[in-house]
Amino acid sequence: MNASSPNSSQALLHTSVQTDMQTLGQQAKVASAAMAKASTASKNQALKRLAALLLKNTAALQIDNAKDLARAEAAGLPAPMVDRLRLTPKVLATCAEGCEQLAAMPDVIGEILGMKQQPSGIRVGQMRVPIGVFGMIFESRPNVTIEAASLSIKSGNACILRGGSEAINSNKALTLLVQQALKECGLPADAVQLVQTTDRQAVGELIAMPEYVDVIIPRGGKGLIERISRDAKVPVIKHLDGNCHTYVDDPCDMAMAVKVADNAKTNKYSPCNASEGLLVAQAVAAEFLPLIGKIYAEKGVEMRCCAKSKAILSQVAGAQLVDATEQDWFEEYLAPIISIKVVEGIDQAIAHINHYSSHHTDAILTRDHMHAQRFLREVDSASVMVNTSTRFADGFEFGLGAEIGISTDKFHARGPVGIEGLTSLKYVVLGEGEVRN
Repeated sequence: MNASSPNSSQALLHTSVQTDMQTLGQQAKVASAAMAKASTASKNQALKRLAALLLKNTAALQIDNAKDLARAEAAGLPAPMVDRLRLTPKVLATCAEGCEQLAAMPDVIGEILGMKQQPSGIRVGQMRVPIGVFGMIFESRPNVTIEAASLSIKSGNACILRGGSEAINSNKALTLLVQQALKECGLPADAVQLVQTTDRQAVGELIAMPEYVDVIIPRGGKGLIERISRDAKVPVIKHLDGNCHTYVDDPCDMAMAVKVADNAKTNKYSPCNASEGLLVAQAVAAEFLPLIGKIYAEKGVEMRCCAKSKAILSQVAGAQLVDATEQDWFEEYLAPIISIKVVEGIDQAIAHINHYSSHHTDAILTRDHMHAQRFLREVDSASVMVNTSTRFADGFEFGLGAEIGISTDKFHARGPVGIEGLTSLKYVVLGEGEVRN
């Protein structure tokens, strides 16, 4: 075969990507050993320096970001997708604030938990340690580069980041600042590496390197996460859907319920923590639904209703009402659409949520303490809330400094994944010469 044939060129490209990913893996493994023993002071110093660099380089970062925005618009990406790409001064200031917040938090690495004396004389406890190397695969939002990098630094890990091709210029510029902060503070620049190619083969290589990568964290659309979960040869921390619910209970504070149900849906439509389903107790439905229906109608929210809720909402002027199908109860809309169902009470609400939700975030709005406690215990979701908006299901809002994603898995990490989600526990045993009989 001619060396310049298409098949030959493709094979060379395949080999090149494979080699590049192996190199990233090797470098990350070496860097992870240095990060695991890095001092708290040096990690915090790097985070503060990164915060300063983000603020200092805001204008330069926006120039690189503009290239991505122009390419996305030329490619016809939907407006919400383009908006996710945008690195505004406010977005960068929030990233910097997250770094500062992480620097101010206690260092959990090396802490020993639950040390207990055993009958044999030995003392047994658990020490919190870094996971090692994690691979992060994400789409759209370039600020995720900073969230992942900052959490990786604080938790003493190394990471390999693979952002979406639509944000390649922004991600490269941000990663250079991260590596500059690491080097200036005496830490290895390879502790945070970005996959430089947009070739999709790089993803396949990254999720199949258990000799270098300890866990994969995908953050993006359902298709991406399903592919990673199916093909990965290393453990995956993931969530597939954000089908979140707000349940308006009997009794409730009506004004508060309207305010929270509005915010949970309309504060922003695209995040995974926006409420997609609204459940209303039958006893309060006639009063509550016209109030929230008027707000949704004014904001152009389409309401996909059960028969009871549709009958009540039909009195609302301008309401966009559609008969709900069975699929609607499962749906993550990420749009100005919400499913609405009238339920008999808390028993039916809990049963509905546990059957249809994606186990991400669900909230109850109630004045009944026992109902609130039942909801907290019985709803099988990663975040369960009382009298507040599902939009708070976020690492930054939970005080984690930042989040690397939200997990609906039940093993290891669940809910917003912050510093502790990027650590593991190992047993430590202390003795004074004891031997086992």
